[in-house]
Order: sequence, then structure tokens, then C-alpha cells
Amino acid sequence: MDYRELLKKAKDAKENAYAPYSGFRVGAALLTAEGRIYTGCNVENASYGAAICAERAAISCAVSRGERRFEAIAIESNGEGGTFPCGICRQVIAEFGPDIKVIVGKADGDFRIYEIRDLIPHAFTAADIIK
Repeated sequence: MDYRELLKKAKDAKENAYAPYSGFRVGAALLTAEGRIYTGCNVENASYGAAICAERAAISCAVSRGERRFEAIAIESNGEGGTFPCGICRQVIAEFGPDIKVIVGKADGDFRIYEIRDLIPHAFTAADIIK
């Protein structure tokens, strides 16, 4: 898939963001190994800890439909230089594999590509759980 198309889906999802407190709108588009796309947006809450990020919203949507294998996640926001996933979102993305591409869109239409392993080195994974 063309990453620009995935970024467009993330940008479209951003329009649905519920951000009455910060005004900071974020959209994410998650590409599965089978080529399906799931989107999510940030949903703020007066109780800030109850807010959900766009990345986790997209992943939750995909997982609730039985998806487990992801290739890439694109992120668009109304920030100028692009928005990286927060630490919690990085951990959640890493749960599904170290090779997942993270595509960070910038306001000028440019984008950067990373692997989640580079954004959260030494992530806590299933291998760290003593069985």
C-alpha cells in the first residue's frame, strides 16, 4: 500500500476527533497484514486520564474484529512537525510486533517512516513475562 493513501485515511479520521479541551486533533490509520485498514481518532474527556489516543482507538477497532497482524500505522495531527505516538501507544503498537512501520505525517505533506522498535527500544513484551 502507498503510505500517502494510509496517511489520507488518518487525516480523514482526524476530522472525527473529539478534542474540546486541547483542540489537538489526531487521526490514525492501521494497515493489517491482509491489507485491511482500521482508523481511529483521539477522544478527550473532562477526566483527562479517561481519554484515548487515535492509535489505540484504531488498534482496538482492529483487534475487536479479530485482527492481530499489523504492517503499519499512519498518524496525522494538526501539529506542524508531525506527531509521534505517546509512550502508552508505542507500548501497545509494540505488543503486535517490532517491525510495524510508524508513518508520521507532517503539515507540509511530507512524512517520516520508523519501525516501532526504534521508537520504543527494549519494549516490555510477552517474552518478559515469567511463565
